[in-house]
Amino acid sequence: MQLDPDAQVLLDAMLKAGRPTFDTLTPEQARAQMREIRAALKQVQPAVADARDLVATGPHGEIPMRLYRAHQLGESERQPILVFFHGGGWVFGDLETHDNLCRSLANAADCTVVSVDYRLAPEHKFPAAVDDAFAATKWIIGHASELGLDTRRVALGGDSAGGNLATVVSLLAVRENAFKIAYQVLLYPTTDLSLTFDSYRRAGARFNLSASTMRWFRDHYLTSLDQIDDWRASPLRASDVGQMPPALIVTAGCDPLCDEGEAYAQLLARNNVAVTHQHFPGQMHGFASLSGFLRAADEVIADVGVALRRAWSS
Repeated sequence: MQLDPDAQVLLDAMLKAGRPTFDTLTPEQARAQMREIRAALKQVQPAVADARDLVATGPHGEIPMRLYRAHQLGESERQPILVFFHGGGWVFGDLETHDNLCRSLANAADCTVVSVDYRLAPEHKFPAAVDDAFAATKWIIGHASELGLDTRRVALGGDSAGGNLATVVSLLAVRENAFKIAYQVLLYPTTDLSLTFDSYRRAGARFNLSASTMRWFRDHYLTSLDQIDDWRASPLRASDVGQMPPALIVTAGCDPLCDEGEAYAQLLARNNVAVTHQHFPGQMHGFASLSGFLRAADEVIADVGVALRRAWSS
């Protein structure tokens, strides 16, 4: 388990900054530190044709969102859509932390991306994030006509905790016959909150995400450890995934979530769901958001674009 040289340089710079690990902070401090980290990266913002904020309404109130278009709508055009849920362990992350990634995904897939700013823990415990993610997706599809979206070409995606939400919403849509999802994009997703896979041991505390930080996320998200068995928290434990949409699942070798992502890909494959598992052995958690620093980030964004275009054209 060895980091790609570019990733190692970036990780060394992060460690040199001397910031405390998230599991030693309060949620408020962790959110402030994440904003500080993103600002320090000084990434160039990818240009898109349109970027604007929206608000969905759900059973629990308003849900902020941001819409991105790679190109302006033509007359009578209906664009494919990727509904995206940000990572951050359900504790931090927002429309700003994933702004660059969503812009890049919109350009790569030549589609509309809508990023969803669901409620965070511990102020809003499980299943609040699930409820918001489902409600926002339902609202977007219900307003597809006025937004210029094609309801036949809807994909769900997310990174880390957002990947967890994407696959949970996909399964909820199937179970409740609520709406049709054409594809899933799951970037190093959290799929089992037992935190017992061997990749936790292999990663240790050497990289940018550790088992102790994952426990910190989990304990803020769940009300009790009994909820680990709820498939909405641990979708790897779902029993009826055979009708799930096709998926691209990306894992990173230097990431404690590596094995559970692979296990979820295997679960889908065993149930005859078309799944592509793309593994980046030398990358760490969150690498897709590090465009401009890691060549692998540009590679995986391009690959997501190809996968989505292919799914939408079939």
